[in-house]
Amino acid sequence: MTYSIADAEQELRVKRDALNLRWYPHYHLAARAGWMNDPNGLVWFDGWYHAFYQHHPYSTQWGPMHWGHARSQDLVHWEHLPVAIAPEGPEDKDGCFSGSAVVDGDTLALIYTGHKFHGDAGNEDNLYQVQCLATSRDGIHFERQGIVVNTPPGVHHFRDPKVWREGDSWYMIVGARLGETGQVRLYRSADLRQWQDEGVLDEAEAGMGFMWECPDFFTLNGRRVLMFSPQGMNADGFKNRNLFQSGYLVGDWQPGQPFIRAGEFAEMDHGHDFYAPQSFATPDGRRIVIGWLDMWESPLPEQQDGWAGMLSLPRELSLSHDNRLQMRPAKEVESLRQAWFPWPVSTLKNQQISVAENAGAMEVVLNWNSADSTAEQYGISLGDGLRVYVDAQQQRLVLERYYPQHALCGTRSVPLSPDRDLSVRLFIDSSSVEVFVNNGEACLSSRIYPDAGNRELRLFAWSGSASLTDGGAWQLE
Repeated sequence: MTYSIADAEQELRVKRDALNLRWYPHYHLAARAGWMNDPNGLVWFDGWYHAFYQHHPYSTQWGPMHWGHARSQDLVHWEHLPVAIAPEGPEDKDGCFSGSAVVDGDTLALIYTGHKFHGDAGNEDNLYQVQCLATSRDGIHFERQGIVVNTPPGVHHFRDPKVWREGDSWYMIVGARLGETGQVRLYRSADLRQWQDEGVLDEAEAGMGFMWECPDFFTLNGRRVLMFSPQGMNADGFKNRNLFQSGYLVGDWQPGQPFIRAGEFAEMDHGHDFYAPQSFATPDGRRIVIGWLDMWESPLPEQQDGWAGMLSLPRELSLSHDNRLQMRPAKEVESLRQAWFPWPVSTLKNQQISVAENAGAMEVVLNWNSADSTAEQYGISLGDGLRVYVDAQQQRLVLERYYPQHALCGTRSVPLSPDRDLSVRLFIDSSSVEVFVNNGEACLSSRIYPDAGNRELRLFAWSGSASLTDGGAWQLE
């Protein structure tokens, strides 16, 4: 089958009107219809934030990738634009895979992976992934410039370029797989078209994954952060519980020098669903990250409704004094707030209390006095399927989802300090929850699938009492 932007747009116009919107997000970015995965090309250009994303307009299943496109002036209200790239050429005939965007003078440049098979697609020896360029003056219509970096010898998996400017040069990192070892490869250019191989920036040690997808590289607090999504890491206790992870290494690097790690790999988000995060800089200098709010090889019940996948809220990144990456909702998210509903609750003891009958689009704020709380479990629930609570015996904050009808059950958790108060912000949407702990110390993001009429919000405390010093919810636009 041959693909084109015009055909994709026609397909989306037809499919959009047939969506079942019961779980479609109120304030997260999702495709107009069809499949969405990784965020791509996050950038500020000509007065707009642009978000591109991996997109299959013809199906709710993963398929030949296109680049969907939306823009916003505030990171929360998004306007859908025409599909930016379709797999139209020999260099990307089997898919336009992930990549990034940079501003080059008055031009917006997209650098992406062309995915193609030379022969039988069932044989990985026939797989070739190359890095391609497309450019635009208006930020909407793109001219394809073809291949700019070819597949290295002996490599087949070679994708997800991230490009940035430093000094007089452009730099590009690309995720790669060499045998069973994940790598990040580095390139340098003066013009975005001719690239010089600068070798391997970093690679996996034993247990760190066979492929490092969606790498990103940026500076925070004077340190370099290498962010990526490793495939093939085994779970270790409470760590790395998802099939695929997203995380980072902190270290030091200067052009022409090796990257020197200053610590171990750490996960970014501890929920069930967060993958392929990409960062970009705002005009006022903040580093913002957005991820895919889904997980590979996990059930996606919304596929039966004509769409699949969404992006996370934009999150501002910072680096703590002990080199831990922290994420907070970008300040722009507060523009979604409408009415505030304070909850007149101070102490719960062996009880649950209803605080909202139908929680749709909502930001919940909870501040618990840990020292004065004796309950074995205390927290908040949404219907019968979601609980976010303190497990005092394990000293962990737990996100538990229970949707057996969709084969989505299980817990994720982060450690807590028993002598510190606990601050939690929950962002609830039609089919997602994002939990921010102690102003960015931890984050847990998961998809949820409550049935209609089963979205009652309750506070609870069992086997003891819990002290809530502040609680309430913002209705969100």
